[in-house]
Amino acid sequence: MSAFLNIEASLTGRRWVGLSPEQDRMAEAMSQQTTLPRPICQTLSRLGVAPEHAERYLTPTLKELLPDPSVLRDMDLAAERILRAAQASEKIAIFADYDVDGATSAALLINWLRDMGVAATLYIPDRIDEGYGPNEPAMEALARDHDLIICVDCGTLSHDALAAGSAADIIVLDHHLGGETLPPALAVVNPNRQDESGDLAHLCAAGVVFLTLVALNRLLKNNGKSGPDLIALLDLVALGTVADVAPLIGVNRALVVQGLKVMGQRNRIGIKALADISRMDTAPTSYHLGFLLGPRINAGGRVGTPDLGARLLSTLDNSEAEALSERLDALNTERREIEEQVRIAALAQAESRGFDTPLVWAAGQGWHPGVVGIVASRLKEATNRPAVVIGVEDGIGKGSARSVSGIDLGVQIQRLAAEGLLIKGGGHKMAAGLTVAEDKLEAAMERLSEMMEKQGAGALGPRDLKLDGVMMASAANVPLVEQLEKAGPFGAGAAAPRFAFPDQQIGFTKEVGQGHLKLSFSDGIGPKIDAICFNAAESGLMQALTQHKGARFHLAGRVEINTWQGRQSVQLRLEDAAPAGG
Repeated sequence: MSAFLNIEASLTGRRWVGLSPEQDRMAEAMSQQTTLPRPICQTLSRLGVAPEHAERYLTPTLKELLPDPSVLRDMDLAAERILRAAQASEKIAIFADYDVDGATSAALLINWLRDMGVAATLYIPDRIDEGYGPNEPAMEALARDHDLIICVDCGTLSHDALAAGSAADIIVLDHHLGGETLPPALAVVNPNRQDESGDLAHLCAAGVVFLTLVALNRLLKNNGKSGPDLIALLDLVALGTVADVAPLIGVNRALVVQGLKVMGQRNRIGIKALADISRMDTAPTSYHLGFLLGPRINAGGRVGTPDLGARLLSTLDNSEAEALSERLDALNTERREIEEQVRIAALAQAESRGFDTPLVWAAGQGWHPGVVGIVASRLKEATNRPAVVIGVEDGIGKGSARSVSGIDLGVQIQRLAAEGLLIKGGGHKMAAGLTVAEDKLEAAMERLSEMMEKQGAGALGPRDLKLDGVMMASAANVPLVEQLEKAGPFGAGAAAPRFAFPDQQIGFTKEVGQGHLKLSFSDGIGPKIDAICFNAAESGLMQALTQHKGARFHLAGRVEINTWQGRQSVQLRLEDAAPAGG
């Protein structure tokens, strides 16, 4: 397929790629069969939406998309046990992972149980001292004092740890890839169990917990009682789904769309306090969840106290919410500083090995385990390769891995552990964690690289810039952007639409912040459009667009609505550019 607008190498070195011929034909058919503008038809076509389903896709509802919870194995057993414990005021403990998905999952259960009159015990392990998931001492201690332990966003592979907690009933609500055998628990509810169909594999743990609450409320209704308000909890589900980079497809779309509406009401004091300290001054979007709220909630588990996020999301005390938000904001700043040090060192090390290998990896003594996952994501984005970053301490390496589309990382990490090259490891397609002995590190990474190459990772080229089509300046208005947003939410599995504005004249330019660029452009016919280009100095776009000497450019990026002093206008979030003459 020829390059879009014949751009084989843009100013940032990327090839521009448009829709496939099949997607183009579908977009044309949709345009003829509906009243939707062509840019929306192009976006929907790229997302795989058939013309006859276009209108319905733009208005996702839980009523239509929410599955019957009972389709998941062990769900009915889990719901019946949790309800029995709640109604009998049994002692319940929640063992959660230390990331956003774990925090939101724990908060969902804490809120539901509190509405039922039960105060649950929250336990989140320390990332450094205890590592990921249930451990034997913690489970044994919890089992001594509780009747029921609910493990959320963890536990599927924790056979020994769950066995240590056998004095209590244990329920696992998880989404990580399961092994050939299940751990010794009363119920394991996980759409990624080996014996599941995989139809709900895109759910994160917060989604699994929400389905469990749906099952619980249904049991209450069958007994003639009303359960807690589940709609009010959707802000937590949306936050967990977006922050865990779960694919925004199927029911996940409806959960996030409805959850953003709930969040916009600002009724949850913890999220309200965090939004205020994050300087969120517009209605929440998936961007805010993934890049403002999520990192701050994660900061406690990365470089601070692991339970801060879950406590913030479940508190009913305004003073506590403000104090926790301030603490998490400060920890997030600290996390960024640590991350930058590790990122620079990891990038240099990985580059010395070469970026053309099937797997990009780096390991260092004393690298903080709380930031290796973020740095692995940065390496992945920079190289379009699966990436692993490992921090080594006392002969043991603890690391995180991130994958790219089409490369299943989780199953290969599990296989590596089964072969004895890892102490332990697990995860899902796009992300995984691992623990490895330092003397086996080189051999483990060499073997993982072989596995990645068999999946095609070695054949991946530089990152292409995928575009939905051309947009003319005269068509870029606020109503169109609002319609485009209805095709979202956008994120993992549903990339935001990008369009090219061809043959544009650059007008006003100004450097803002540290290396960012503000500019305006016009095709000479339609109105001028403002644009913002982040990290323009680093990408090379700053020099080319500020010293253009009258040259015209094709500009590419995402259109968004900018609100300033109560007025709305279209703004281009500029991602790339290319000379219009070449």
